[in-house]
Amino acid sequence: MRSSPLCRPSTTVWQGSDVTVTFRLTIHRTEPAPSEVGPVAVDLAMPSDVDKVGTVVELMAGQCFSGQVPCARTAFRLKVTLAEALSNAILRGNGADPDKQVFVHAELTSDAIHLSVQDQGPGLDPARWDAGPVLPDELESEGGRGLFIIKHLADQVGFSDQGNTIWMTLPRS
Repeated sequence: MRSSPLCRPSTTVWQGSDVTVTFRLTIHRTEPAPSEVGPVAVDLAMPSDVDKVGTVVELMAGQCFSGQVPCARTAFRLKVTLAEALSNAILRGNGADPDKQVFVHAELTSDAIHLSVQDQGPGLDPARWDAGPVLPDELESEGGRGLFIIKHLADQVGFSDQGNTIWMTLPRS
């Protein structure tokens, strides 16, 4: 396996402030050696800040589709599921605590993207995630819509026993 860190600094200017905040996202990509066959792994750690979700989604999408041109539907599915999972991890899992991080891991095979998003929160009972909003009056509730969307866009969804990691599988093309 060959591994290479890819550092991509990004500058964000917060609205209503004269302060420019720079944050660093480090993507670590591990590819099989030329004589090996196997998945490519991509790892990213991000600050627990919802303002960074769009940047992280675009960086990860670029890594997941590297060397391929996905159809519009596949790109949409990846970006929406990842954005929802990151937002949930930041707001629900980490409680928007700026001292905590969210970790993204992707394993890329020729035909699939296996994603995991892990927060540093206490976790939630995965059985609670099975419900989701199903009745019209529940669609306005504070929670559950993101996971409902993820379950309908990803091919497979799973959760860790602790409840602080979500796994999603999507097609790569």
